[in-house]
Amino acid sequence: MADKFVMVVSEGSFDKAMMPLIMGTTAASMGMEVHVFYTFFGLKLLKKGVRPKLKGMMSLFTGMIEKKMKKLNIPGYDEMMQQAKDLGVNFYACSTSMALMGVEQSDLADGVKVLGASAFLNIAADSKVQLFIG
Repeated sequence: MADKFVMVVSEGSFDKAMMPLIMGTTAASMGMEVHVFYTFFGLKLLKKGVRPKLKGMMSLFTGMIEKKMKKLNIPGYDEMMQQAKDLGVNFYACSTSMALMGVEQSDLADGVKVLGASAFLNIAADSKVQLFIG
């Protein structure tokens, strides 16, 4: 059985969007089984067509960061999300947060599974690495 790496994402800003993708693709490339659970405001990162931005006044600088990433050959959010899916990273939307935020399954990007907290905790219970991004 592969080592298991789990993350919980509770915020939806650009930096919080990129961290689980960078960590997740790296872990998957190392042969780890990766599971990422999005809850509360992190849930918006799983919606179709999302374009995450930096927080507050920093949101004005999101484009600058994206341009710098491109110069450094760091993939953008959409490309990195696709790479993660291609590597087998599992993405989950919290069912309770979906109800709270009025998010429907049809609002979510392809490949995202809906899961309750207890089911995710069952996945996480025997993981080797756990991170909370929020």
